[in-house]
Amino acid sequence: MNNIFVYCEITEEGKIADVSLELLSKGRKLAAQLNVKLEAILLGVNLEGAIKELSCFDIYKIHYADDARLFPYRTLPYTKMVEAVFEKEKPEIALFGASSTGRDLAPRIASALRCGLTADCTSLEIGDYEDKKAGKTYKNLLYQIRPAFGGNIIATIINPDTRPQMATVREGVMKLDPLTIQNTPLLQKIDLSLLTDVEEIVQIINRHIDPPKVNLKGAQIIVSGGYGMGGKENFEILYTLASVIGGEVGATRAAVDAAFCGHERQIGQTGITVRPKLYIACGISGSVQHRAGMDQSAKIISINIDENAPINAIADYTIIGDVMQIIPKIIQYYKKHSK
Repeated sequence: MNNIFVYCEITEEGKIADVSLELLSKGRKLAAQLNVKLEAILLGVNLEGAIKELSCFDIYKIHYADDARLFPYRTLPYTKMVEAVFEKEKPEIALFGASSTGRDLAPRIASALRCGLTADCTSLEIGDYEDKKAGKTYKNLLYQIRPAFGGNIIATIINPDTRPQMATVREGVMKLDPLTIQNTPLLQKIDLSLLTDVEEIVQIINRHIDPPKVNLKGAQIIVSGGYGMGGKENFEILYTLASVIGGEVGATRAAVDAAFCGHERQIGQTGITVRPKLYIACGISGSVQHRAGMDQSAKIISINIDENAPINAIADYTIIGDVMQIIPKIIQYYKKHSK
């Protein structure tokens, strides 16, 4: 009762999705603050490896259903089973990844349970709220924090009166922090008899999955370009630099909208959130929306002709000048001095 629940999404390879592991790391910290336990929900087929993968997150109990009917994901069976778990266990907080699956599943659960849901959160905290009009003080609420109005403000949203407090969280915004000591969580089977002909009405006949073109999230070095690069042809020099230093190329939304590069490379509030060891921002002004997707990078180098660009405020090193003059010099110097 009143524990924190994380829905753990399964990848095509049968592993736990990174966003779910990140939420387990954050959920463990929130549970410690509230003095409650962390629980997980796991649905799929052949879950032995996935259950073992969860042993490093101090989970008290895993609610699971292992059945061929649960792969691949379908809305109706998953909704029925997660809803049943929540109705029985009465969680205080429920967290989902803001993936295509989480964005489909979480709103349906919230609607069925008549509780609030905040989408695409970038931060989660525990705090109090005083309702002066009603004369009430709410203790230990979940602060669900996310950009709003196009990223112009950061909104803190609370759900004081209904439970569970639900949120979907973007991948990459929470630190993945497994424990070095493993534990053995309790295993609780979910009753498969919950599934009726109604949940089986949609059948998947065939599936075609395109492999990902780029892995920005896993890149340790990212060379990213903005609208200040000036054009698609100028973007080619970023690919050259990335190739030389062993990185990947990213872009801002403005650069993507201008067709300088493909959407799969977009970083920011409406793209991918990244945490590389080195982020080189080339011709990027640094809007709030873009910074939300890269400001946790270990080191940030900004190359910009505008010394007052907002990106410079968070950069560890700033180079003021024309990117088309500076980047060739970086490439030349790196080739000359690298082994």
